[in-house]
Amino acid sequence: KIDMLVVGPEEPLVRGLHDYFMNHPELAHIPVIGPMMQGARLEGSKDFAKAFMFRHGIPTAAYRSFTSAEIDEAVAFLKQLTPPYVLKADGLAAGKGVIIVSDLLEAESELKQMFEGRFGAAGNTVVIEEFLKGIEVSVFVLTDGDHYVILPEAKDYKRIGEGDSGLNTGGMGAVSPVPFADEIFMQKVEQRIVIPTVEGLKKEGIPYRGFIFFGLINVGGEPFVIEYNVRMGDPETEAVVLRLKNDLVDLFEATATGTLNTRTIEKDPRTVATLMLVSGGYPGAYQKGYKVEGIEKVSDSVVFQAGTSYSGDKAVTSGGRVIAVSSYGETLSEALSLSLKSADKIHFEGKYYRSDIGFDLKG
Repeated sequence: KIDMLVVGPEEPLVRGLHDYFMNHPELAHIPVIGPMMQGARLEGSKDFAKAFMFRHGIPTAAYRSFTSAEIDEAVAFLKQLTPPYVLKADGLAAGKGVIIVSDLLEAESELKQMFEGRFGAAGNTVVIEEFLKGIEVSVFVLTDGDHYVILPEAKDYKRIGEGDSGLNTGGMGAVSPVPFADEIFMQKVEQRIVIPTVEGLKKEGIPYRGFIFFGLINVGGEPFVIEYNVRMGDPETEAVVLRLKNDLVDLFEATATGTLNTRTIEKDPRTVATLMLVSGGYPGAYQKGYKVEGIEKVSDSVVFQAGTSYSGDKAVTSGGRVIAVSSYGETLSEALSLSLKSADKIHFEGKYYRSDIGFDLKG
């Protein structure tokens, strides 16, 4: 009695899960929230995404794509750019396929490693693009292919260390709303980015029902697209969903029936701050199987379990990013303070989290 499939991760979409359902006689009646393989290329191929943006006049950084057979041309292109240098594996690399370095020799070395299989087949083609300096924000759209709604925006924090230092991770926390994403900025996002993307998919005959995640950068008040994702992002979702007052299933049903134009998004005006509790050693090597205790003591926050598994009723760690803790507040400081208090009630061996999520937005 399954009435709907909502696809969370990107890989099944890129590999054609939606197409499989549509072409299977016993599954074809089940609506799938998430694009078909063709639309999932927006995330599955950086080269496809950049070319799509250029075709439809969507603001993004200048770029060129190269294969391993074109390494000499790629190095020559690097030498034309002003540092820092941005290298992106074309395919899926679990959020780790983007390299930003300031030294040309280091950039050449990283490029060579990517072509030699550092990210597997994802690095067979490498996108080299101009570096844009600004502050990032994530904007989420749900579309039925003809209509769309814009969900609350968020800002996530990728680096492992305080003050955005250290290695890149899948995300150490997020906040919503984002103060600089005001009405004027969001009008620019909608007119220059959201509408041309939805219309561009239609013009190219690419049916699309599901989420489009716009990874944006604010360059002096002007939005540019860094990347597309074809699903909600983590840990932004744990902040966004708390601010969404609509019934999510109702929005999915409208997406499935092509009636999103009959829905209006309602947002909670409060701020949400999300902290990710991670295993010691993450994003490098880490141990699993440590007992997780104290979740039941949290009353002022929402606890999302991610990298946990259960032995009976006992939770143990089973991943790098173990738990997300989200809290409401009238201000960012209040929301963050509540999340920090809740994070302190949860215990597992090697637990680590950042205490400065949203640090760059406090004014």
